[in-house]
Amino acid sequence: MQKILVVDDAELNRELLRDMLEDEFLVETAEDGERALQKLQRRQSELSALLLDLHMPKFNGFAVIEEMRRRGWMERIPVLIISSEHAVEVENRCFELGVSDFIHKPFEGSIVKNRVKNAIELFTCKLKLQQKVEEQEETLRAKDQIIQRQAQKLREAKPFNKLMLEYQSAIMEVETRLKVLNAEFSQEYNRNPFESIKSRLKTPESIYEKLERKGQPITVENVQEHLHDVAGLRVICSFPDDIYRLARLLTGQDDIILLREKDYIKEPKDNGYRSLHLILSIPIFLPAGKKYMKVEVQFRTIAMDFWASLEHKLKYKKTVDNTEEIVGQLKMCADSIEELDYRMQEIRDQIDRSHS
Repeated sequence: MQKILVVDDAELNRELLRDMLEDEFLVETAEDGERALQKLQRRQSELSALLLDLHMPKFNGFAVIEEMRRRGWMERIPVLIISSEHAVEVENRCFELGVSDFIHKPFEGSIVKNRVKNAIELFTCKLKLQQKVEEQEETLRAKDQIIQRQAQKLREAKPFNKLMLEYQSAIMEVETRLKVLNAEFSQEYNRNPFESIKSRLKTPESIYEKLERKGQPITVENVQEHLHDVAGLRVICSFPDDIYRLARLLTGQDDIILLREKDYIKEPKDNGYRSLHLILSIPIFLPAGKKYMKVEVQFRTIAMDFWASLEHKLKYKKTVDNTEEIVGQLKMCADSIEELDYRMQEIRDQIDRSHS
């Protein structure tokens, strides 16, 4: 049987609660806060619940709660307040201090039993959940340590550093070609098809994690064969038709190979994400000769990129409130952005026609 401690300066209350609960619990009693703390000191690991009167001489219920909080006992024992009061401010203060529930006078046997059992059950579930979370956090910490160690090994490996240099060269090659196309387009049409280019190389940590998810050993050969986005560029365009025009001009060059295309502009993801993704095979020129490298190029409008940046923050922040509501608002914004992009494009076309 589970053991509970009833603390009340009125002997009648202690005996009434004992009679109501002793057929299901081992009931101990204490007549004041000082004796309650003494019993808690000796037996707090054995107790499943504490029934505590607030109004006692010398050491009242609030003092007991404060001492339990100081010693960390409130995190292990559910506390139910014995009270004849129904004052909202008193109950709020108790709940803020971590109290689980109230047992109001006059006592009703079935209600008392159910409140105690529910409080113990809920508290037990809470402790199990906390333990599970702690175990998961420990697992994640251990995994992160493994990732960091493996990433450091990659950083120290000469073949890996050579490969990263080759990917960086591929990024520079794509950037150069895009800038040339931008300059030619500007000269012919008196405007630029894109606003900016952002580039990045995957970190050793990200490379390790992605290969591990794919079930592939961490080797230079597997990085090249199984990962398509080690080298990445994001091209921010003014209008949707500039995206397709620029992508067509880039992939139309006779030494560039289009390996894969995913058009999330014509077919957005369920959450509203829109972008044109290309996986290209790009030639780079090394002392040993020409070599083809994979590069991922993403094309977005300014509005698409702003939306994706906000959605990324939501995805990777763990303490965001009202997540479902924000996801819904982002989807509505994505639909509005699509309409705005094409409306702005129509206005640009009207301006161009008026000058032709």
